[in-house]
Amino acid sequence: MSMMISGCRFLKNCSFNLGFLPRFLISADGRTNPNSKQKELGVWKGKNSPPSELFKLRQIHSLLVVSGFSGHSPFLTRLLLHCVSLPSFPSAYASTIFSRIHRPNVFTYNALMGGFGFDLEKAVFFYVKMRQDGVFPNMHTFPLLLKSKTQIPFQIFAQSIKFGFGSDRFVLNSLLSVCANCGLIEYARQVFDEMTHRDVVAYTALMDGYVRNARASQALDLFLEMKVNGVGADGGAVVTALCAAGTLGCVWLGKWIHGFFIETGRVVRDVYVGSALIDMYSKCNCNEDALKVFRNMPYRNVVSWSALLSGYVQRDRFKEALLLFQEMLVEKIEPSEATLVSVLTSCAHLGSLDQGMWVDKYIYTHKIELNSPLGTALIDMYAKCGCIKEAFRVFESMNSVDVYPWTALIFGLAINGHAITCLNLFSQMLSSGVKPNGVTFIAVLSACSHGGLVNEGKEIFKLMGSVYGVIPTVDHYGCMVDILGRAGRLREAAELIGEMPMEASGGVWGALFGGCVNYGDLEMGEIVGKRLIEMEPRRSGGYVVLANLYSRFGDWEKAANVRKKMSGVGVEKVKGCSWIESNGVIREFVAFEKSDAASESVYGVLDSLTAQMQQKLLFVVEEDNFLE
Repeated sequence: MSMMISGCRFLKNCSFNLGFLPRFLISADGRTNPNSKQKELGVWKGKNSPPSELFKLRQIHSLLVVSGFSGHSPFLTRLLLHCVSLPSFPSAYASTIFSRIHRPNVFTYNALMGGFGFDLEKAVFFYVKMRQDGVFPNMHTFPLLLKSKTQIPFQIFAQSIKFGFGSDRFVLNSLLSVCANCGLIEYARQVFDEMTHRDVVAYTALMDGYVRNARASQALDLFLEMKVNGVGADGGAVVTALCAAGTLGCVWLGKWIHGFFIETGRVVRDVYVGSALIDMYSKCNCNEDALKVFRNMPYRNVVSWSALLSGYVQRDRFKEALLLFQEMLVEKIEPSEATLVSVLTSCAHLGSLDQGMWVDKYIYTHKIELNSPLGTALIDMYAKCGCIKEAFRVFESMNSVDVYPWTALIFGLAINGHAITCLNLFSQMLSSGVKPNGVTFIAVLSACSHGGLVNEGKEIFKLMGSVYGVIPTVDHYGCMVDILGRAGRLREAAELIGEMPMEASGGVWGALFGGCVNYGDLEMGEIVGKRLIEMEPRRSGGYVVLANLYSRFGDWEKAANVRKKMSGVGVEKVKGCSWIESNGVIREFVAFEKSDAASESVYGVLDSLTAQMQQKLLFVVEEDNFLE
């Protein structure tokens, strides 16, 4: 930097000197200073709103040009480093700066390759250029290349071996991480086993790979092995372990991690660890514990709110989810895409159209892209609220449509009784080249069931595996039994249950029982009802439907015996519950509950309607007797 100091002396008598340059470009001793960026960039703030970080860098670059320092490599290198640090990497501008640097060194090349972490082709291009320019890589080069979303980790690793970095801990950790993220979990394990020094980064990378590849139990085994081997856990390792515990529903281990590592202070309780705890407790059906962690967090971000909200949705606590969302908005937390998906799911289950429409408007006014998860949730909400036209509007406004929005719209048509339109849309989906999945076929078969389309349903069920490679599950068999049962083909439905390659669930037997009730088959209905009780003796459903069947056929004694048996084993009937939205407020009604202020008037109207129905029924019976 001696030339730079000489330049300072030369410029002393000029109309300007190096004082105009921010200190993050040059410090008093002539060295670049990265620690003053935030403070010095403040000089570029305007009176109204501050310019963007990139605009500030361009201003500084312009000053370098007009002052004659546009070719000064140390300044340009520092500008390049700050380009790389921006949240949205300005690749074209960074490449322009790089092209002006005279004889870039390995430090400069590494900075640029780090910026192209999202673009493997560009990162490799600059690596090749670096070698062509005679610049040798160092220990930091290969981790940067391996992090660039590469699908060629072994070729890059071969280069690291060639230059003597094959056993470097950072290189091996990066190779391990990229193998795990690419689904090459066996290779990742091999790299891990051959490492002479395994630090917490290596353990966490492999644990994360196990979780991503549906091997959560192996991730927990590795976490416990790490503790046995005396490797201290950090926040990243604890977050990954909590994710694995939540995936497996292993709440006891999650609580142990919570107590041993977090409450004792072995791991800093930051917002990421707190959010992971909320997610773990929610997935383990411990919503109260999740709420306690949430309330005790000194700082909560959108991830924390979304984790708790998602937990409520997973446990069908939709009303609480919407109340939490309203609290989140009061706290001025901007909802994420995941938050909005959970909220729309709650609106769909509660029939809360007003709040669902508010979310739709929020998405539009904030110019949020309608990607597959968000668009699917919006379609599902409108369909379940009976607004098929709005569901179609959302579907048609999406730029890219995969199988999930198609399936949501098909399901919406099915539950709203548009069987023919549903099948036509399914054909349109196939013509568009979108491959259906298992849920799609459940939607189509449900439409056939409600529309009485027996032959069409049987044909679609047949083509599932032979043409589309979708193996029928118990849910698909349940749909077919429902199709046959609604059509009165009870024997055929029973034969299909007998041919199932897996054990029939309560839902499958329930579909057959519904057919028995509709077509008055007491003999088969009695057999199926007893089967339901045997399968789920601690649930009220089987007892209730069998007792109702006996009552329908006037066998009051058997009906009383079933209810007596139900009472004897301590099973109580689950009270019916429904929701209704009025003036943007969701009201919940539970059968025989009169705690709500409006309950008395509601039951008064219900009693009046019941009396009118009984009077009408009595009139019809008397009229029939008179005609006879």
